[in-house]
Amino acid sequence: MKNLRIHTPEGFRDIYGSMGFKKRELMESLHKVFEAYGYEDIETPTVEYFDVFGSDIGTTPSNELYKFFDRDGNTLVLRPDFTPSVARAVAMHFPKEGMPFRLAYKGSTFVNMEEYQLHLKEQTQMGVELIGDGSVEADAEILRLTCDLLLRSGLKDFQVSIGENNYFKSLAQDSGLGDEKIEEIRRLISNKNFFGVEELLEGSETFDSIRQAFIRMPQMFGGPEILDEAEKYAVNDGAREAIVRLREIGGAVRESGHERFLSYDFGLLSKFHYYTGIIFSAFTYGTGEPVAKGGRYDRLLQHFGMDAPAIGVGLYIDQLGNALSRRNRI
Repeated sequence: MKNLRIHTPEGFRDIYGSMGFKKRELMESLHKVFEAYGYEDIETPTVEYFDVFGSDIGTTPSNELYKFFDRDGNTLVLRPDFTPSVARAVAMHFPKEGMPFRLAYKGSTFVNMEEYQLHLKEQTQMGVELIGDGSVEADAEILRLTCDLLLRSGLKDFQVSIGENNYFKSLAQDSGLGDEKIEEIRRLISNKNFFGVEELLEGSETFDSIRQAFIRMPQMFGGPEILDEAEKYAVNDGAREAIVRLREIGGAVRESGHERFLSYDFGLLSKFHYYTGIIFSAFTYGTGEPVAKGGRYDRLLQHFGMDAPAIGVGLYIDQLGNALSRRNRI
């Protein structure tokens, strides 16, 4: 008789006993924060059509998706990211006249990445999407909510790093560089590799002011004072508008007393191309990965037939649980 494999595939795990109890308790506590902010639950299927996460939307690369076929030959995927799924559901079921919509989700995501050898390929996420509100106050609400979620979890020492996608995009559009080189610059900036950026741009014909901005961006992180430095490199209207927006968001968050958790990082650039404004990641001690990520995506719903601004945040429950466990908070 053939021996059955009784271990899980690489990147997957069983959860049982006290692990399961603590995880459920954490998620129930976080859900109460969603309710306090007025967010209603939405459930989307674990399986979606491939097009929901296609390259034109700018989400997870095709080679990192778990793909398979239904009996009619349609390509299906295991959901790698909640935001496009929720956007698709809103465009399908929600009347535009009812905006804004405050929606909360929870479930598993699946990403088949090589570098995930020591990480989970199935992760539990909880998060919210605020759809139909493009205001500074909406950005501030999501940032406040992120802080309150992490505080409710039991964390005290965390930082929410905020970037601005339009700052980089506006400079890239005026750089005269090709898409491949821009994508490589984005990757190098994200990795804080300003030497790599400098080497890549050596001899290029882009404007010196934009070259200097790209080289400096990996090092532009800190408190509100970093906005003054970023403004010096804002050589076009789009970059200047991004700085103005960040200052307004910071002022709105300051009113609630959450500003002590915020910092700014112009080297924070997402590989998800659907982001159109602020992006942010929350970090704490005891885990090398973010415990939360979010951002503004004002054009994503257009792919599903609805034109609406939106912003959201997702919490990585497994990383958050690990961080809390190391502090004996869970």
